[in-house]
Amino acid sequence: MTGEEKAMEELKDQSRAGRTGVIFYHLPGLFEFYELYRVFLPLYRKHREYFYDWCEIGSIYGAPADCVWSGGRVGGGVCPPEDALALTQEFGISARLTFSNSLIRKEHLTDSRCNRICRLFSEAGHPRSGVIIHSDLLLTYLKERYPGFYFVSSTTKVLTQFRQLEEELKRDDFAYVVPDFRLNKAFEKFCTLPSRLKAKTEFLCNEGCWFGCPDRKQCYQAVSRRNLDETAPEYHCKSPGASEGYRFSNAMDNPGFIGTDDIRHRYRPMGFRHFKIEGRGLGSALILEFLLYYMTRPEYQIHVREAIYLDSMLDLF
Repeated sequence: MTGEEKAMEELKDQSRAGRTGVIFYHLPGLFEFYELYRVFLPLYRKHREYFYDWCEIGSIYGAPADCVWSGGRVGGGVCPPEDALALTQEFGISARLTFSNSLIRKEHLTDSRCNRICRLFSEAGHPRSGVIIHSDLLLTYLKERYPGFYFVSSTTKVLTQFRQLEEELKRDDFAYVVPDFRLNKAFEKFCTLPSRLKAKTEFLCNEGCWFGCPDRKQCYQAVSRRNLDETAPEYHCKSPGASEGYRFSNAMDNPGFIGTDDIRHRYRPMGFRHFKIEGRGLGSALILEFLLYYMTRPEYQIHVREAIYLDSMLDLF
Protein backbone atom coordinates (compact mmCIF):
# COMPACT_ATOMS: atom_id res chain seq x y z
CA MET A 1 0.00 0.00 0.00
CA THR A 2 1.40 3.41 -0.97
CA GLY A 3 1.72 6.30 1.46
CA GLU A 4 -1.17 8.11 -0.19
CA GLU A 5 -3.37 5.00 -0.01
CA LYS A 6 -2.51 4.62 3.69
CA ALA A 7 -3.54 8.23 4.33
CA MET A 8 -6.84 7.73 2.53
CA GLU A 9 -7.51 4.52 4.46
CA GLU A 10 -6.98 6.39 7.73
CA LEU A 11 -9.48 9.04 6.62
CA LYS A 12 -12.00 6.31 5.76
CA ASP A 13 -11.51 4.80 9.22
CA GLN A 14 -12.17 8.19 10.79
CA SER A 15 -15.29 8.67 8.66
CA ARG A 16 -16.66 5.26 9.62
CA ALA A 17 -16.07 6.14 13.26
CA GLY A 18 -18.10 9.32 12.88
CA ARG A 19 -15.02 11.55 13.05
CA THR A 20 -15.31 13.23 9.65
CA GLY A 21 -14.33 16.90 9.98
CA VAL A 22 -12.31 16.40 13.14
CA ILE A 23 -8.91 18.12 13.30
CA PHE A 24 -5.86 16.03 14.14
CA TYR A 25 -2.94 17.56 16.03
CA HIS A 26 0.57 16.13 15.83
CA LEU A 27 2.34 16.93 19.08
CA PRO A 28 6.06 17.31 19.87
CA GLY A 29 8.43 15.56 22.24
CA LEU A 30 7.50 11.87 22.37
CA PHE A 31 10.66 11.07 24.32
CA GLU A 32 11.63 14.49 25.63
CA PHE A 33 8.24 15.23 27.22
CA TYR A 34 7.26 11.69 28.13
CA GLU A 35 6.63 12.65 31.77
CA LEU A 36 4.28 15.44 30.72
CA TYR A 37 2.29 13.19 28.38
CA ARG A 38 2.21 10.47 31.05
CA VAL A 39 0.14 12.90 33.14
CA PHE A 40 -1.71 14.72 30.35
CA LEU A 41 -3.03 11.75 28.36
CA PRO A 42 -4.95 10.13 31.26
CA LEU A 43 -6.46 13.55 31.99
CA TYR A 44 -7.38 13.95 28.32
CA ARG A 45 -9.13 10.56 28.37
CA LYS A 46 -10.88 10.94 31.73
CA HIS A 47 -12.07 14.52 31.26
CA ARG A 48 -12.75 14.79 27.54
CA GLU A 49 -15.21 17.58 28.37
CA TYR A 50 -12.23 19.81 29.21
CA PHE A 51 -11.13 19.75 25.58
CA TYR A 52 -12.58 20.88 22.26
CA ASP A 53 -14.73 18.21 20.63
CA TRP A 54 -13.52 19.19 17.16
CA CYS A 55 -9.95 17.97 17.67
CA GLU A 56 -8.05 14.79 18.47
CA ILE A 57 -4.41 13.82 18.93
CA GLY A 58 -3.19 12.31 15.67
CA SER A 59 0.35 11.50 16.73
CA ILE A 60 3.19 12.39 19.07
CA TYR A 61 6.59 12.72 17.42
CA GLY A 62 10.22 12.90 18.47
CA ALA A 63 13.54 11.08 18.62
CA PRO A 64 15.57 9.71 21.52
CA ALA A 65 18.87 11.36 22.37
CA ASP A 66 21.99 10.26 20.49
CA CYS A 67 20.26 9.12 17.31
CA VAL A 68 22.34 9.89 14.23
CA TRP A 69 19.26 9.79 12.01
CA SER A 70 17.58 12.51 14.07
CA GLY A 71 17.02 15.93 12.54
CA GLY A 72 15.29 19.24 13.13
CA ARG A 73 16.60 19.54 16.68
CA VAL A 74 19.61 18.26 18.62
CA GLY A 75 18.91 15.86 21.46
CA GLY A 76 15.60 14.28 22.20
CA GLY A 77 15.03 12.68 25.57
CA VAL A 78 16.19 9.97 27.91
CA CYS A 79 12.89 8.10 28.07
CA PRO A 80 13.38 4.44 27.04
CA PRO A 81 11.86 3.84 23.58
CA GLU A 82 9.83 0.94 24.98
CA ASP A 83 8.12 3.26 27.47
CA ALA A 84 7.36 5.94 24.89
CA LEU A 85 5.83 3.42 22.51
CA ALA A 86 3.84 1.73 25.27
CA LEU A 87 2.32 5.09 26.29
CA THR A 88 1.13 5.93 22.78
CA GLN A 89 -0.20 2.41 22.23
CA GLU A 90 -2.13 2.55 25.53
CA PHE A 91 -3.96 5.67 24.37
CA GLY A 92 -4.38 4.67 20.72
CA ILE A 93 -2.08 7.38 19.38
CA SER A 94 0.38 6.97 16.53
CA ALA A 95 4.05 7.38 17.48
CA ARG A 96 6.31 9.12 14.98
CA LEU A 97 10.09 8.94 14.89
CA THR A 98 11.71 12.20 13.79
CA PHE A 99 14.49 10.79 11.63
CA SER A 100 14.80 13.86 9.41
CA ASN A 101 18.58 14.18 9.21
CA SER A 102 19.25 15.64 5.77
CA LEU A 103 22.89 14.52 5.52
CA ILE A 104 22.57 10.74 5.87
CA ARG A 105 25.18 8.74 4.00
CA LYS A 106 25.26 5.02 3.23
CA GLU A 107 27.52 4.22 6.17
CA HIS A 108 24.95 5.68 8.58
CA LEU A 109 22.22 3.23 7.54
CA THR A 110 23.65 0.41 9.65
CA ASP A 111 23.56 2.38 12.91
CA SER A 112 22.56 -0.21 15.51
CA ARG A 113 20.68 2.13 17.86
CA CYS A 114 18.47 3.62 15.15
CA ASN A 115 17.76 0.20 13.64
CA ARG A 116 16.83 -1.27 17.01
CA ILE A 117 14.35 1.57 17.60
CA CYS A 118 12.89 1.09 14.13
CA ARG A 119 12.40 -2.63 14.69
CA LEU A 120 10.54 -1.88 17.91
CA PHE A 121 8.26 0.82 16.49
CA SER A 122 7.60 -0.77 13.11
CA GLU A 123 6.15 -3.87 14.77
CA ALA A 124 3.80 -1.91 17.02
CA GLY A 125 0.57 -2.87 15.28
CA HIS A 126 -2.42 -0.52 15.45
CA PRO A 127 -2.13 2.41 15.40
CA ARG A 128 0.85 2.20 13.06
CA SER A 129 4.00 4.16 13.80
CA GLY A 130 5.39 6.69 11.34
CA VAL A 131 8.73 8.23 10.44
CA ILE A 132 9.24 11.93 9.70
CA ILE A 133 11.96 11.87 7.07
CA HIS A 134 14.11 14.05 4.82
CA SER A 135 16.69 11.77 3.19
CA ASP A 136 15.56 9.70 0.18
CA LEU A 137 18.45 7.33 0.90
CA LEU A 138 17.08 6.64 4.37
CA LEU A 139 13.53 6.46 3.01
CA THR A 140 14.45 3.69 0.57
CA TYR A 141 16.28 1.79 3.30
CA LEU A 142 13.39 2.01 5.78
CA LYS A 143 10.76 1.04 3.22
CA GLU A 144 12.69 -2.13 2.45
CA ARG A 145 13.63 -3.06 6.02
CA TYR A 146 10.58 -1.86 7.98
CA PRO A 147 7.44 -2.02 5.81
CA GLY A 148 5.16 -1.41 8.80
CA PHE A 149 5.91 2.33 8.85
CA TYR A 150 4.11 5.17 7.14
CA PHE A 151 6.22 8.20 6.19
CA VAL A 152 5.90 11.95 6.62
CA SER A 153 7.89 14.33 4.42
CA SER A 154 9.70 16.70 6.77
CA THR A 155 9.41 20.48 6.79
CA THR A 156 13.24 20.48 6.98
CA LYS A 157 13.16 20.18 3.19
CA VAL A 158 12.17 23.87 3.18
CA LEU A 159 9.83 23.63 0.20
CA THR A 160 8.98 27.31 -0.18
CA GLN A 161 7.61 27.14 -3.73
CA PHE A 162 4.07 25.82 -4.09
CA ARG A 163 4.93 23.78 -7.17
CA GLN A 164 7.60 21.99 -5.10
CA LEU A 165 5.00 21.19 -2.46
CA GLU A 166 2.57 19.88 -5.08
CA GLU A 167 5.18 17.51 -6.46
CA GLU A 168 5.99 16.28 -2.95
CA LEU A 169 2.32 15.70 -2.20
CA LYS A 170 1.98 13.62 -5.35
CA ARG A 171 4.71 11.20 -4.24
CA ASP A 172 3.26 7.85 -3.22
CA ASP A 173 6.02 7.46 -0.63
CA PHE A 174 4.37 9.84 1.82
CA ALA A 175 1.18 9.60 3.83
CA TYR A 176 1.65 13.24 4.88
CA VAL A 177 3.74 16.23 3.80
CA VAL A 178 4.59 19.21 6.04
CA PRO A 179 4.98 22.41 3.96
CA ASP A 180 7.36 25.19 4.88
CA PHE A 181 5.44 27.50 7.22
CA ARG A 182 5.80 30.40 4.81
CA LEU A 183 3.27 28.72 2.51
CA ASN A 184 0.66 28.48 5.27
CA LYS A 185 -1.45 31.41 4.10
CA ALA A 186 -1.35 30.65 0.36
CA PHE A 187 -5.10 29.98 0.48
CA GLU A 188 -5.77 30.66 -3.21
CA LYS A 189 -3.29 27.94 -4.13
CA PHE A 190 -4.21 25.46 -1.42
CA CYS A 191 -7.87 25.58 -2.38
CA THR A 192 -6.96 24.28 -5.86
CA LEU A 193 -5.54 21.02 -4.50
CA PRO A 194 -7.66 17.90 -5.04
CA SER A 195 -9.11 16.29 -1.92
CA ARG A 196 -6.61 13.43 -1.96
CA LEU A 197 -3.71 15.91 -1.68
CA LYS A 198 -5.44 18.05 0.93
CA ALA A 199 -5.74 14.86 3.01
CA LYS A 200 -1.94 14.53 2.95
CA THR A 201 -1.14 18.14 3.88
CA GLU A 202 -0.01 18.75 7.46
CA PHE A 203 0.50 22.40 8.41
CA LEU A 204 3.11 23.58 10.92
CA CYS A 205 1.16 25.97 13.17
CA ASN A 206 3.44 27.74 15.61
CA GLU A 207 6.84 28.15 14.00
CA GLY A 208 9.06 30.63 15.82
CA CYS A 209 11.55 31.18 13.01
CA TRP A 210 11.66 34.62 11.40
CA PHE A 211 9.33 34.64 8.40
CA GLY A 212 11.97 36.26 6.20
CA CYS A 213 14.83 33.93 7.21
CA PRO A 214 17.05 33.08 4.20
CA ASP A 215 19.12 30.51 6.11
CA ARG A 216 16.49 28.02 7.28
CA LYS A 217 17.92 25.13 5.25
CA GLN A 218 21.46 25.88 6.47
CA CYS A 219 20.18 25.88 10.06
CA TYR A 220 18.68 22.41 9.63
CA GLN A 221 21.88 21.18 7.99
CA ALA A 222 23.89 22.41 10.96
CA VAL A 223 21.61 20.42 13.27
CA SER A 224 22.08 17.35 11.07
CA ARG A 225 25.86 17.67 11.31
CA ARG A 226 25.69 17.88 15.08
CA ASN A 227 23.53 14.78 15.28
CA LEU A 228 26.10 12.99 13.11
CA ASP A 229 28.79 14.23 15.51
CA GLU A 230 30.64 15.91 12.66
CA THR A 231 32.93 18.84 13.28
CA ALA A 232 31.82 22.03 11.60
CA PRO A 233 31.74 25.76 12.35
CA GLU A 234 29.06 26.63 14.90
CA TYR A 235 25.91 27.97 13.26
CA HIS A 236 24.67 31.25 14.73
CA CYS A 237 21.17 32.43 13.84
CA LYS A 238 21.19 36.01 12.56
CA SER A 239 17.43 36.46 12.55
CA PRO A 240 15.86 39.42 14.37
CA GLY A 241 15.01 38.46 17.93
CA ALA A 242 17.02 35.23 17.83
CA SER A 243 18.75 36.07 21.11
CA GLU A 244 15.38 35.99 22.92
CA GLY A 245 14.75 32.36 22.04
CA TYR A 246 11.28 30.99 21.34
CA ARG A 247 8.33 32.97 22.67
CA PHE A 248 4.78 31.87 21.91
CA SER A 249 3.60 35.47 21.91
CA ASN A 250 6.11 36.27 19.16
CA ALA A 251 5.12 33.16 17.21
CA MET A 252 1.52 34.36 17.26
CA ASP A 253 2.63 37.53 15.47
CA ASN A 254 4.40 35.53 12.76
CA PRO A 255 2.63 35.90 9.38
CA GLY A 256 2.68 32.11 9.07
CA PHE A 257 1.05 31.46 12.45
CA ILE A 258 -2.06 29.27 12.45
CA GLY A 259 -4.38 29.75 15.41
CA THR A 260 -7.49 27.87 16.47
CA ASP A 261 -9.83 30.29 14.68
CA ASP A 262 -7.81 29.83 11.47
CA ILE A 263 -8.05 26.06 11.80
CA ARG A 264 -11.79 25.99 12.41
CA HIS A 265 -12.91 28.73 10.04
CA ARG A 266 -10.36 28.72 7.22
CA TYR A 267 -8.54 25.40 6.91
CA ARG A 268 -11.21 22.94 7.99
CA PRO A 269 -13.87 24.26 5.56
CA MET A 270 -11.27 23.90 2.79
CA GLY A 271 -10.80 20.23 3.64
CA PHE A 272 -7.56 20.28 5.66
CA ARG A 273 -7.41 18.16 8.82
CA HIS A 274 -3.79 17.80 9.97
CA PHE A 275 -1.79 20.33 12.00
CA LYS A 276 1.64 19.97 13.54
CA ILE A 277 2.67 21.73 16.76
CA GLU A 278 6.33 22.68 17.08
CA GLY A 279 7.99 22.32 20.47
CA ARG A 280 10.96 19.96 20.68
CA GLY A 281 13.64 21.53 22.87
CA LEU A 282 11.34 24.19 24.32
CA GLY A 283 10.54 22.69 27.74
CA SER A 284 7.46 21.08 29.28
CA ALA A 285 5.96 24.35 30.57
CA LEU A 286 5.74 25.76 27.05
CA ILE A 287 4.36 22.51 25.65
CA LEU A 288 1.60 22.72 28.25
CA GLU A 289 0.76 26.22 26.99
CA PHE A 290 0.41 24.80 23.47
CA LEU A 291 -1.90 22.04 24.74
CA LEU A 292 -3.98 24.64 26.56
CA TYR A 293 -4.22 27.01 23.60
CA TYR A 294 -4.85 24.51 20.82
CA MET A 295 -6.90 21.84 22.59
CA THR A 296 -8.42 23.05 25.84
CA ARG A 297 -11.69 24.92 26.32
CA PRO A 298 -10.91 28.29 28.01
CA GLU A 299 -13.20 27.62 30.97
CA TYR A 300 -11.31 24.41 31.77
CA GLN A 301 -7.75 25.59 31.26
CA ILE A 302 -7.31 26.22 34.98
CA HIS A 303 -8.38 22.65 35.72
CA VAL A 304 -5.78 21.27 33.31
CA ARG A 305 -3.08 23.57 34.68
CA GLU A 306 -3.82 22.53 38.25
CA ALA A 307 -3.82 18.84 37.42
CA ILE A 308 -0.45 19.14 35.69
CA TYR A 309 1.20 21.55 38.14
CA LEU A 310 0.13 19.60 41.20
CA ASP A 311 1.47 16.29 39.98
CA SER A 312 4.36 15.63 42.36
CA MET A 313 6.24 13.51 39.81
CA LEU A 314 6.37 16.21 37.16
CA ASP A 315 8.89 19.05 37.08
CA LEU A 316 7.79 21.56 34.45
CA PHE A 317 10.55 24.00 35.20
